[in-house]
Amino acid sequence: MRLFIFAASLRKDSFNKKLASLIARKLEGLGAEVDHGDFREFDMPLFDADLETSNGIPSGTRALADRISAADGTIIVSPEYNFGVPGPLKNAIDWLSRIRPYPTIGKTGFLASAAPSLVGGSRGIIALRPALSFMGMWLSGDSFSLAQAGQAFDEQGGIRDEALDKLLDGMLERFVKVTSSLKID
Repeated sequence: MRLFIFAASLRKDSFNKKLASLIARKLEGLGAEVDHGDFREFDMPLFDADLETSNGIPSGTRALADRISAADGTIIVSPEYNFGVPGPLKNAIDWLSRIRPYPTIGKTGFLASAAPSLVGGSRGIIALRPALSFMGMWLSGDSFSLAQAGQAFDEQGGIRDEALDKLLDGMLERFVKVTSSLKID
């Protein structure tokens, strides 16, 4: 089973990149083949239907779509900007929605977030669900929000709170099990 993961953050030392790296290691430990992308690989202009008409789908969007299509499931680890979805990620989703069939159709998805706030980016995850569901992604009922992320990681990049770490393990085990059961060869 192949899983694609990326942090929807452009900042080099973002909490979401740390969480994505941790999740990738955990998924590999569960036997998944993990394709760990860097969101900077998928550079694309702001969505503009005139650009689409004149130039087609941007290469960065095509690259992101190809990685999603090549995987059985996708994990998006996203920051929360102003109680919602970060602009670069929303822009990427808007561009992806122009590809038919959607690269997300029939793919499983798991959403996670890390933030310095007390809610860990959970509002941004909630805001992501409608667009991804509309595009045919089967989103896990679980999602993981790491609150107070500045203090949450240990020196090895793990989660300090053992109970919280076990909670994430359980969520990922369920995601892998469901994704594996839905995999169509």
